Amino acid sequence: MMQIDKTLVSDDLLEKEFVCNLQQCKGACCVEGEAGAPLEEEELKELEKNFEAIRPYLNQKGLTEIDKQGLYVKGWDGEWETPIIEGKECVYTVFDDQGHAACGIEKAYLDGKIDWKKPVSCHLYPVRVQQYSEFAAVNYHHWQICSAACSLGEQLKVPVYKFVKEALVRKFGQDWYNTLEKAAEDKAN
Repeated sequence: MMQIDKTLVSDDLLEKEFVCNLQQCKGACCVEGEAGAPLEEEELKELEKNFEAIRPYLNQKGLTEIDKQGLYVKGWDGEWETPIIEGKECVYTVFDDQGHAACGIEKAYLDGKIDWKKPVSCHLYPVRVQQYSEFAAVNYHHWQICSAACSLGEQLKVPVYKFVKEALVRKFGQDWYNTLEKAAEDKAN
């Protein structure tokens, strides 16, 4: 584990390898799990501000659930998260003709309808950030449904921190990422 500013970063980000393999998993991380995607306080405002632009990208099942639960909910742990449908997929999940899950928020972003990509917790995955009073723990989350991503990452030799570079820069800034990258290079030598 290493400290960068007010974060404690797991060595797994440097040592484990990972590249999403959507052909294999079909976006299972948007469907599986016990709760919705964690949301930061400012992301609640993003959902409120952008929902009308996101709405056309969502399916009826998701829209019906949003009408019932709202754009976001408090989870069992007291933290904000996206609502889920019948204990399964996120309300913002959409499916293509092959049954691959994708994010309706991200689709609106990619089409230039909004300037917010998606919740940072989704963008960071398989990295999870746990905020404590004095620091944030930055960890690799190993989940069996991502075994194909682990295999592809090993095959392509892409460490987790490189796979989620854009998201890490978004969350912590370029200087933070540069420090992480330097630590990885030092560790490799």
